[in-house]
Amino acid sequence: MTSDSPVIEATGLTLSYGTTRALDGVDLTVPAGTVLGVLGPNGAGKTTAVRVLSTLLRPDAGTARVAGFDVLADPQQVRRRIGLTGQYASVDEDLTGSQNLAMIGRLLGLPRAAARARAAELLAGFSLTDAAERSAKTYSGGMRRRLDLAASLVGRPQVLFLDEPTTGLDPRSRTEVWDVVRRLVADGTSVLLTTQYLEEADELADDIVVFDTGRVVAHGTSDELKHRTGAQTLTVRPRDRADTPTVLQVIEQVTGAVPTLDGHGTASVPVRSETVLGTVLDLLTTQGIALSELAVRLPSLDEVFLALTGHATQTEKEPVS
Repeated sequence: MTSDSPVIEATGLTLSYGTTRALDGVDLTVPAGTVLGVLGPNGAGKTTAVRVLSTLLRPDAGTARVAGFDVLADPQQVRRRIGLTGQYASVDEDLTGSQNLAMIGRLLGLPRAAARARAAELLAGFSLTDAAERSAKTYSGGMRRRLDLAASLVGRPQVLFLDEPTTGLDPRSRTEVWDVVRRLVADGTSVLLTTQYLEEADELADDIVVFDTGRVVAHGTSDELKHRTGAQTLTVRPRDRADTPTVLQVIEQVTGAVPTLDGHGTASVPVRSETVLGTVLDLLTTQGIALSELAVRLPSLDEVFLALTGHATQTEKEPVS
């Protein structure tokens, strides 16, 4: 694999569970040193794609190469170069943090001293040194997840698969995991991240693919996907609520649409272009109306996902092989 080759490249992946088509001609490309965010509801095919790419499942059709090796022809070579963290932390709760990581090092063939050294290095990198000799059952959810991530890195993988890594975590723990992922990418690890948290993809992913019913239905950066829907929102809030009727009148005059008003006194209306912002500002300034807020925002990824798929992210779970 050359330095400019994709670290993951899949073409036409197809896989069925009985009559259910879990993957239906999936194409994926992940450039080295980047994060690909894979969005979709449960049942969309995200986890199945990860299992194929990590050599845990054989596709019915299609090809895939990871870190330069074919997942079907050279699965052992692929496994030597990847790490995988599933939706739930899989550490042994009866072992200490240090013992968990050292055990994995030994399973990977490291000498005992090297395994202990690698465990200590990772515990320090994941801010777990103080808890190194405590059993994992005493760890918080965020600590267990960090330990699970550390476990997936014992073998220094080129490629890391993170399958909904922050499922069930509180906001603070989720942010801790995000910080870890950013550090890994900065150090050169390539990441495929599946998630139902659209904010997570917005925060971490260089590129995003949207899965629905086993297919990739959209691909692009976060901003590209947001622009694709064409829906932007103009928001205006006057400093003095007594000016609200005039604000509503001006917005309707400029946009030709009736704005909505929320409980905070903010008027909003869909617009096709941000050029209306200057016109609204000029008219309100001419009438001496001071503003607390004036903006045109792109849709959120939640709104984009709904526009692309026609439904929200929560649906039935994927079949388990």
